[in-house]
Amino acid sequence: MLADALHVPLHVATTTRLLIDLNRSIGHPQLFSEVTRSLPKRWREEITDRYYRPHRDAVEAAVAQYIAAGDRVLHIASHSFTPVLNGRKRLADVAWLYDPRRMGERAFAGVWKRCLRRRLPGLRLRRNYPYRGRGDGLTAVLRERYPDEVYLGIELEVNQRFVARGGTAWIELRSAVAASLVQALAATPGVTG
Repeated sequence: MLADALHVPLHVATTTRLLIDLNRSIGHPQLFSEVTRSLPKRWREEITDRYYRPHRDAVEAAVAQYIAAGDRVLHIASHSFTPVLNGRKRLADVAWLYDPRRMGERAFAGVWKRCLRRRLPGLRLRRNYPYRGRGDGLTAVLRERYPDEVYLGIELEVNQRFVARGGTAWIELRSAVAASLVQALAATPGVTG
């Protein structure tokens, strides 16, 4: 829905983290799950070549292409999180992960959060929750390559309870997130989707 709202390319992955976590870097201890971590090395390499590399390579190439053309890239990686982890309830409905040292990311996440709050004031909105925005992930890798002036990496986190319930609340949330993103872009000079 976000890509449609902005008329930008969508790079979607349907690979479960139980196989390989496409957001982790090669060598990260959680790249493979408990299920696949103990597989023979050649099988893990096959999983990496078949599922991990095509997605990562496509996203990295698209970002590089836009930056080479002189564009400032806003890369939104959309994820969901479980409402309860290890017996602890997570206190957010929607969150934005970013590197707080990067002024562009911090500012944009704040604007987007305010835009969504105006649309759905009852939501619990957080920044850098339930994870830290500077942790390992594709956005972190791209931040190492590109300065804040040309690359903004935001990870959008949505509580899985909306997805699980479905229905009107899920439809309204998706629509509000997309509309608030469009509004945040309009309010942020020099950033295009």
